[in-house]
Amino acid sequence: MPKLKLPDIDKVVAIDIHTHAEEPCGTHPDDGYDDFQAQMAEYFKSPHKHPPTVPETAAYYRSKNIAAVIFPVDAERETGFRRYKNEEMLEIASDHLDVLIPFVSIDPHKGKLGAREARKLIEEYGVRGFKFHPTMQGFYANDRMAYPLYEEINNGGAIALFHTGQTGVGSGMPGGMGMRLKYSNPMYMDDVAADFPDLKIILAHPSFPWQEEALSVATHKPNVYIDLSGWSPKYFPPILVRYINSILQDKMLFGSDWPVITPDRWLSDFAKIEIRDEIRPKVLKANARKLLGI
Repeated sequence: MPKLKLPDIDKVVAIDIHTHAEEPCGTHPDDGYDDFQAQMAEYFKSPHKHPPTVPETAAYYRSKNIAAVIFPVDAERETGFRRYKNEEMLEIASDHLDVLIPFVSIDPHKGKLGAREARKLIEEYGVRGFKFHPTMQGFYANDRMAYPLYEEINNGGAIALFHTGQTGVGSGMPGGMGMRLKYSNPMYMDDVAADFPDLKIILAHPSFPWQEEALSVATHKPNVYIDLSGWSPKYFPPILVRYINSILQDKMLFGSDWPVITPDRWLSDFAKIEIRDEIRPKVLKANARKLLGI
């Protein structure tokens, strides 16, 4: 396939920086993935009892006139769920580039193999970002094991998006499905930001219970941004709202965490919280547009 084209951002009303591509990896009934997704839907009170496909996601966002960054999560090693192959996801998403901006995911435990894959995805496909989930992938972001992969992402001018804070993955399941929350403390990303000062980093979600750590890292490191996905804005802690309205107004990004939270729900609740009028367009579109370079 040719290199990915980008949506016409002038035509959309917002950019959702955080959505998930979950199919067709969910077509393997033998690995427990369907049970896991059913639990996730219950935890988030999602309207989707099974994850929508990439074309279904594109149709939804097209109907809302919103562009969406979409990605899979490669966590085969830690979860046993077979990954959605990056090339397969990119091929499917390539039919919907009027609204979709595909990112990819590589488990850093893949080492040199993963680094080579990253280089190929950037050079041959024009991929603009990589999703990491330290809790699902079972690693600390500052583990030097991951640095060869970060180097390829940095050299390619792409973005590294890290899950931070507590996760709904495994919540309420025995032992939390083996998921360890400690890996997703945003302070570990501070080392990455210091060691790769040109690498564009997004800390995903209000980082409960480490919200202040995330705000500190984003304030201190020029290359670190925060996406506001995974929570309804009505639950944002006051300190987060204060930073959105002030010193981090140019580094906050709209994200929903689709499909577990829909943009309809997120945007409706965002309209009800006390955000200065001149800052709303930055959060909804302008900041992401600048970060993505489009």
